[in-house]
Amino acid sequence: MIRCIRLWTGADNNSYFEEGVIDLNLKNNRGDVLSSAFTAQTISFQETSEGGKFDWHNDPVRQIVITLTGTLDFVTRSNEHFTINPGDILLAEDSAGTGHSWKLIGSAPWKRAYIILAPGAAVAFKAN
Repeated sequence: MIRCIRLWTGADNNSYFEEGVIDLNLKNNRGDVLSSAFTAQTISFQETSEGGKFDWHNDPVRQIVITLTGTLDFVTRSNEHFTINPGDILLAEDSAGTGHSWKLIGSAPWKRAYIILAPGAAVAFKAN
């Protein structure tokens, strides 16, 4: 399983998160396990250097963020923290409300891929 954090906006307009995994419930003819496919619109890459941070904001669209390098501390307005490590997936769905902030931990830059999801795309997220 691949670790995934889902970040969304609740009915009270605050951001919340839950830990889970990308559900790898299918097998191919080589014996690999894989997720179901989901529809994406675009993919792009970004890098933030050591010491980077981003104050309170929302995600511009529903997207998946795959962390390639770097470790981050995310915070919601209710002061809940979660950490993203290399190889983790962030399912970012908090495009409204009070938002979240993040800061880089350690000396590695944050290199990541942004995958903008198609409207209504199903993602194989499974909460722990």
